[in-house]
Amino acid sequence: MEPRTKILTLATLAVVVWAGCNNSTNNQPIGSGGASSTGGSGSGGQTSVGGSSGSGGTTSAGGSSATGGSSSTGGNTAKGGSTSTGGNVATGGATSTGGTSATGGSKATGGATGTGGIVGSGGGTVLGGATGTGGTGSGGVPGSGGVPGSGGASLADAGSKDTGAPDVGNQVGTDGGSGTFDPCPATGDCKVLPLGDSITWGINYGGGYRIKLFTHTTTDQKNITFVGYDTGNPPDSTALAKLGSSSSKWVGKHEGHSGWTIQQDDDLVTGKSTANNDGVTYTGKKVVADFMPNIVLVHLGTNDLNLGQASGAPDRLGTLIDHIVAAAPDALVVVAKIIPLPAQAAAVTTFNNAIPGVVKQRADAGKHVIVVDQFTGMIANTDMDSVHPKESGYEKMAVVWYNAIKPYLH
Repeated sequence: MEPRTKILTLATLAVVVWAGCNNSTNNQPIGSGGASSTGGSGSGGQTSVGGSSGSGGTTSAGGSSATGGSSSTGGNTAKGGSTSTGGNVATGGATSTGGTSATGGSKATGGATGTGGIVGSGGGTVLGGATGTGGTGSGGVPGSGGVPGSGGASLADAGSKDTGAPDVGNQVGTDGGSGTFDPCPATGDCKVLPLGDSITWGINYGGGYRIKLFTHTTTDQKNITFVGYDTGNPPDSTALAKLGSSSSKWVGKHEGHSGWTIQQDDDLVTGKSTANNDGVTYTGKKVVADFMPNIVLVHLGTNDLNLGQASGAPDRLGTLIDHIVAAAPDALVVVAKIIPLPAQAAAVTTFNNAIPGVVKQRADAGKHVIVVDQFTGMIANTDMDSVHPKESGYEKMAVVWYNAIKPYLH
């Protein structure tokens, strides 16, 4: 029995920055000076010196309408009155600086659309992200620093054609190709070669991650078909029924071989294998050159570690990648950090930690190679037995694979 790997880088950080400031300074409703001004009804009283019509009379200076009277400066409409500075509409009032619409208010700098939105730099999918550095725009809701940050779910620098590709978990790594790299044909099916061990074969669940991945692609109307010589372990009728009309497009081919090591799969690629597996004799066959897949999914290393062959496993994986690239230089090679293997936990950690460097070395040389995280998120005793995924585990693997290849599918 052999273990399987899963990379979910994921990554999953969520940074959402909302700034809202309502710092109004509310002064008294009526300004300095009060309702009536200094001087009451006018200096000099109602009747002025000099008789009823004399100077200072009812209309004289200081009378009822005199300076300081009911309408005078400081009166009801005076400075500091109901409309005066500091009044209901005064500076610091309901509409004043710092008020509900002021700088720093609900729409102010650093508000709901500020930096630190949902899909950040390197979001979605890999270093640099499938959506490109900066997600969908620094500063907006999808600003820099989003949930699936650097090392996120799928592709690397070259990113993908799909801004905002789903980001479940996972991919870390670099794609040495250009931003226009497009391994799949514009029309027709994209050929996908699943290459691995019993985890690719699908112990515990007919079809393994392959039927789950096919379900995601058909749901999104993406066109893929699996290639390989092996047709062992097909999905049952229940799983196929879930595909509906798409079940007629299901092709159960693969190169997942129970108990196999990295070297044994490498021999399938180079034509050195003489194995007979699932009724297929591999003598003289070269599984990559024979099928020329557009995408190769590699999940290998579990049996190396389980058999005590951890030493040199990353180098053997690198050699396998080189052979795949040499046979199909225009294909996208997706290499997985393997799923947990509790019996060899330390060895798995060491192996998985080495994989990004192995991939980056090839990507830096211009090869179309990326790494995904099938380890993170896979829960032992829940999503898997001691070595192999259960149905829920294969679904998690399918999501990781899909997030990596979706930007290239048509």
